[in-house]
Amino acid sequence: MTQNVYKFLSCTLLIIIVALSCKHTRTSGKDTASATPGITMWLTDPSAGILFKEQKDLVTFGEDTAGVPEIIIDEHKRYQTIDGFGFTLTGGSALHLHRMDTAARAVLLRELFSTNDSAIGVSYLRISIGASDLDAAPFSYDDLPPGETDEKMEKFSIDPDKVRLIPVLKEILAINPAIKILGSPWSPPVWMKTNKSSIGGSLKPEYYDAYARYFVKYIRAMQAEGIIIGAITIQNEPLHPGNNPSMLMAAKEQADFIRKSLGPAFKAAGITAKIIIYDHNADHPDYPLTVLNDPEAAQYIDGSAFHLYGGTIDTLSSVHNAHPGKNLYFTEQWIGAPGNLKGDLVWHTKNVIIGAMRNWCKTALEWNLSSNTSLTPHTPGGCTACLGAVTIDGDGNNITRNPAYYIIAHAAKCIRPGALRIASDEPAMLPNVAFRLPDGKIALIVLNESGKATVFHIRHNGKIMTMSLNGGAVATLTW
Repeated sequence: MTQNVYKFLSCTLLIIIVALSCKHTRTSGKDTASATPGITMWLTDPSAGILFKEQKDLVTFGEDTAGVPEIIIDEHKRYQTIDGFGFTLTGGSALHLHRMDTAARAVLLRELFSTNDSAIGVSYLRISIGASDLDAAPFSYDDLPPGETDEKMEKFSIDPDKVRLIPVLKEILAINPAIKILGSPWSPPVWMKTNKSSIGGSLKPEYYDAYARYFVKYIRAMQAEGIIIGAITIQNEPLHPGNNPSMLMAAKEQADFIRKSLGPAFKAAGITAKIIIYDHNADHPDYPLTVLNDPEAAQYIDGSAFHLYGGTIDTLSSVHNAHPGKNLYFTEQWIGAPGNLKGDLVWHTKNVIIGAMRNWCKTALEWNLSSNTSLTPHTPGGCTACLGAVTIDGDGNNITRNPAYYIIAHAAKCIRPGALRIASDEPAMLPNVAFRLPDGKIALIVLNESGKATVFHIRHNGKIMTMSLNGGAVATLTW
């Protein structure tokens, strides 16, 4: 009899505990903090002196305040898969890094490219095929005396990159072997061009096949060094022939080159690197559309790349809508020295990070990785005011983190390759973009572009999160 009483009382007590537990975790039909997974938040708030720091207890759950702006996330609406976020590793950037003390360089590279808690996790790099304007002088991998040609690429050599660029890339790959690398040429060898100059001119049609071999040789030579070039663009800024190096390449010429030479050469050689077209401003969507409208060229093309020195970022969606089977990439945006964190953070986060992602881009890259205080090297006629993500002073042991560092950190740290963009509402003055991460978590990048602190809700799967951001602040949240 006593044993039965004990059993009865034990069961009754268990029922009461369960009932109290259910009552505690449900309030007016809304989930509270006890039923909501933990949230991680990274914040950059220039007005408060907070520079990409993890924050605690700035988000509350289950509070439904009337009249508050809302970001509603719908992970059932899915868009593009993300390849990564990062910088251009120019010849100048490699120079500054290579000059650092070995130990100091290792620390900085881990901070930039590792995926551990103290790093920002850069996942994508763009490098120049030959020189960019942030090298000391223009060069290609097949420079010859005037009057000579080398159509079979018998004198081709990537030796110029073996001095600094390739050693730095190998150190980066040792930290993050999965990093993706895009190669872009500023100019082919000058003997292939109409004006025989590193500045301007056009590619002679009789050298289309030779230039296709140049790309094949480059990809194979880098692979022999243990560096996989996953994609190439045909020409950096093909409508800007005034840079040094540079080349004018009209849309029809680019289509002809791909159709007649580059595409067949890649196919014959078994080259799997993606062919990406255009690589210039959003104000000329007619350029990539012209190339993609050529079906024989389009069969070899993965997608189009953009910069934003002209036009508006929403133009990119028109290219996607015309050719939804082709990818989009955002590959360059520079910040002028000395930089203005408050202004640069807002504009670049809104356009380069949030805007590019909401308009179908798989990457967002800033120009460029590192600079020194004198903003050298650069070619004669090259950029004299391009500010790197980090400034490396003197012997390289004094590092200054510049606006592009924080802009990319807010995306690269949490939005890993393979993340999927999902739908999110955009209330006034709160541009944002949301992702479903490879581990199943949700991430949100949100900017308060107003001049005042704003309280807002984030709604997802029936849960309500409430937070406040100061004007000009950026937050990356994961849960």
